[in-house]
Amino acid sequence: MTDRKDELAANLAKVEERIAAACAAAGRRRDGVTLIVVTKTYPASDVRTLAELGVRHVAENRDQDAAPKAAECSDLPLTWHFVGQLQTNKVRSVVGYADVVQSVDRAKLVTALSREAVRAGRQVGCLLQVALDAGESARGERGGVAPAGIEELADLVAAAEGLRLAGLMTVAPLTGEYAGRERAAFERLMDLSTHLRGSHPAANMVSAGMSADLEQAVAAGATHVRVGSAVLGVRRRLG
Repeated sequence: MTDRKDELAANLAKVEERIAAACAAAGRRRDGVTLIVVTKTYPASDVRTLAELGVRHVAENRDQDAAPKAAECSDLPLTWHFVGQLQTNKVRSVVGYADVVQSVDRAKLVTALSREAVRAGRQVGCLLQVALDAGESARGERGGVAPAGIEELADLVAAAEGLRLAGLMTVAPLTGEYAGRERAAFERLMDLSTHLRGSHPAANMVSAGMSADLEQAVAAGATHVRVGSAVLGVRRRLG
């Protein structure tokens, strides 16, 4: 193996050990948690290497980086997740490659995603991004719908042609009552997921936890964890 492949393989093994240990501690089956590797700022060659090492889910947060990378890796058996804040003028491009959009947080975005999914003849999975740092009616600092807005937005997605309501996503908030309380934040997301599944039983995906807090997410019940730097390393941005 190349040095980079060796490095990625070793990092993946360490992350796998962490997920497995967290599942064991929580009394959960390991196959109940899916690893999504966040490949932002890293080249398509790393995505290809990750696929060779068995990774099947990758995520991006900027369309201008993701679109060419996804095109270059279109021959690989990968599920692509878009996890960044999404502007409506980028929706057509994102729908071209993303199997799942994890950052749905407003009605206007639902309308745009539905229109482009129908145009492209695709079905796009949608996670509602929940802002646990938002007030009852406001959006969070990094996007997301307030808990009080979940039900209405979920109904819109569920009724939209070309879209599939898959579940909920959150990022541990930096402000508000859950700042520094990742486990509590993820448990709150699980409570919201349970409530959502009362009216939308198939929306059972819960995406939470990243490199620093994946254990807390697994303990709370997350079905998917989004890990970047623990697998790929910390890359210095150019410029």
